[in-house]
Amino acid sequence: MRGAFGLPRRDREAVGRVKALARAAGSFPPETAFAVNEIACADPSCPGIETVILVMEPGVKTRAFKIPKPLDDVTEQDVRAALGS
Repeated sequence: MRGAFGLPRRDREAVGRVKALARAAGSFPPETAFAVNEIACADPSCPGIETVILVMEPGVKTRAFKIPKPLDDVTEQDVRAALGS
């Protein structure tokens, strides 16, 4: 079954879970937006599939944090380590 934007429902749930972990991992202002994507990197130096968290705070350049594993495998500890918290 597909959800919004054509993503499988489980992926949408995983995206929401990782966004919530990112918000909880830092002291971000309430207006901070997060985007979470799983990407396949073809570069030989990449892990293959990685999860990217974009943190978009008002007045601050967007920052990207990469976790070298699939979205479904991302843990709270992975998010904290990626965000440096």
